[in-house]
Amino acid sequence: MSEGPAHRHLAAILVADVVGYSRLMEQDEVDAFERLRAHRKELFEPEIEGHRGRIFKLVGDGLLAEFHSVVDAVHCAVVLQNAMAKRNAGLPDVRRIDLRVGINLGDVIVDGDDLQGDGVNIAARLQALAHAGGVIVSGTVYDHLQGKLDLPLDFIGEQRVKNLQRLVRAYRVRLDGIPTSIPQLPEKPSIAVLPFENLSSDPEQDYFADGMVEEITTALSRMRWLFVIARNSSFTYKGRSVDVKQVGRELGVRYVLEGSVRKAGNRVRIAGQLIDTSTGAHIWADRFDGGIEDVFDLQDQVATSVVGTIVPKLEQVEIERAKRKPTENLDAYDYYLRGIAAVRQDTRDTVSEALKLFRRATELDPDFASAFGMAAWCYVRRKTNGWTSDAEKEKAETAQIARRAVELGKDDAVALTFGGFSLAYVVGRIDDGAAMIDRALATNPNLASAWSYSGWIRTYRGEVERAIEDQVRAMRLSPLDALMYNMQGGAALAHFLAGRHDQALLLAEQALRDQPGYGTALRIVAACCALAGRHKDAEEAITRLRLLDPTSRVSSLSDRIPLQRAEDLEKLKAALRRAGLPE
Repeated sequence: MSEGPAHRHLAAILVADVVGYSRLMEQDEVDAFERLRAHRKELFEPEIEGHRGRIFKLVGDGLLAEFHSVVDAVHCAVVLQNAMAKRNAGLPDVRRIDLRVGINLGDVIVDGDDLQGDGVNIAARLQALAHAGGVIVSGTVYDHLQGKLDLPLDFIGEQRVKNLQRLVRAYRVRLDGIPTSIPQLPEKPSIAVLPFENLSSDPEQDYFADGMVEEITTALSRMRWLFVIARNSSFTYKGRSVDVKQVGRELGVRYVLEGSVRKAGNRVRIAGQLIDTSTGAHIWADRFDGGIEDVFDLQDQVATSVVGTIVPKLEQVEIERAKRKPTENLDAYDYYLRGIAAVRQDTRDTVSEALKLFRRATELDPDFASAFGMAAWCYVRRKTNGWTSDAEKEKAETAQIARRAVELGKDDAVALTFGGFSLAYVVGRIDDGAAMIDRALATNPNLASAWSYSGWIRTYRGEVERAIEDQVRAMRLSPLDALMYNMQGGAALAHFLAGRHDQALLLAEQALRDQPGYGTALRIVAACCALAGRHKDAEEAITRLRLLDPTSRVSSLSDRIPLQRAEDLEKLKAALRRAGLPE
C-alpha cells in the first residue's frame, strides 16, 4: 500500500546561526557552550514564543523556527538582533556571540515536528548571506511586508541558491546604521533607463542597442532637475521580464523608460515608452526613424521627449545646452561602443582588446574625448589587477592618454572622470585627478562613477568623511551596480582610516561576497581583524590575498593604495604587519 501525499503548508521560516562558533569553541569550549545556551534560554526561546513562533530544530550553534506570520518572523528577528547587540556591547571579540539570520516565506513539507523542503532551504541559504548581526529576507517576505512593518529593506540582488535553478530575490533589513544604497524616492523627478531590446536580425548588434541606451542615459543625467539611475544598475535587468512597479521599488525611481532599437543596413529605429512605476501607467510612447548618420539626433529626440514629458517646465535652452555629439565619426563611435562592451567583462584579455578598440577610435577621431578617457581607464584596470608588464612605460602612456582626455573633455563627464582618476591612480597626480573629477561632477551630477572615484581620491587625500559621503551618493545612483563592491571597498577604507573598524569590516565583508578576489577588501578585513585580536581570521585574509597577488607586501602597499597622509599609510601598514603580511 503506497503512502499518501506529503502534508504541506505555507510558513515563514527563520534560520539563525552563530558567526565563527568554531573559533569561539577553540578558544574556550565550555564558556562558548554555556553562553550560547544562556542566550537560547533567556532570549531566543522566549522571544520566538512571544512572537507566536516555534523552534522546530536545533543544529549545533543554530536554530530553525516556524511562524505563521511574516510580520511576526521579521519583527522577532529584529528584536533578537537588537538584544544581542546590547548583550555584546563592551565585550571583547573573543566573547561576542553574533548571529546571522535568514527568513523565507514558502511551502514546506511537514514531517512530524520537523519541516523540510525549499521553503526551509532558501531561509538557510539567505542566512549565510547575512553579515554578523544582520538579517536577510527573501522576495516573498518583502512582498508580504509592504505596508505592514515600518522597516527599511535594501535590495541586494537576485541570489543563486544551492539546489535551486531559479534565482531568489534578497533584501537586507537595515539595522546597523551604515548608509545603504536604496533610500526613498528623491524629491526631484527620478528615472531609470532599462536596457532596450535589440530587434535587429543580428544578435551581435546588442552592443549597438546598449550604446543607444548609454547615450540616452547620459543625455538625461545632465539635466540637473532629474535624478537618473546609472547604467550599471539599470542593466542588471537586461534579458529579464520585469515588473516596472518592482523596478521602481528596487531602484527608488518614479519613472522607467523602456524601448527597442532596430538597425537594418543604414537605417535605425528607436522606440521608447515612459512608464510611471507607482501606477504602471504608460504616460508617453513614440518612435524615431532615421539614417545611421542621424543616430545622435535620434538619441537627443528620445531624451528631449522624455524630459519634456516628466519635467514640463524645463527651459528648452537648457535641453539644447545639454546635447552633445560624442564624435562626428560613426566608425570611431562603433569602435568605442565595442570597447565599452569589452572592458566591462574585466578580464586580462578583454581589457587588452578594449584598449585596442579605444585606440582605434581615437585614431579615427583624434578629438574623441570619451575614447581617450576609457583607454586610460584600461591602464587602471591593468594596474589594479596586477596585469602590468612594464610599470614605467604604462605610467607614461597613461599620462599621455589621460591628459589628452581631460584636455578635450571640458564638458565630457566620462572623459573627465576616467581620465582624471587614471592620472591620480596610475600616474600619481592625485590633486590633478581630483580637480578633473570635480569638473566632471559639475558637468554631470548624476554620474555614479564620478562620485565613487571622487570618494576614492578623497580617501587618498585623507578627507575620509567627505569620501564616505561620495561613496554613499554613488551607491544611491547605482544601487545594483556590478561594481558595488568597489564602492563598498572605498567606503570601508575610509571608515578604517576614521577609526570605525566595525563598520569598515562589515563593508569589506559585503564587498567580498560579490568579489571574493578583491584585494582592497581582503586588506581591510585583515587589518580590522588584526586590530581586534582575531588573529586567525586576519591570517586567513592575508593567505587569500597572497594566493591572488603573490607580490603583495607591506613595502609595496602605497603603490596599490596611494594614501597621501603619512599617518594613514602607517596605520594601514602597521595593522597589516600585525595580520602577517610580509614586509
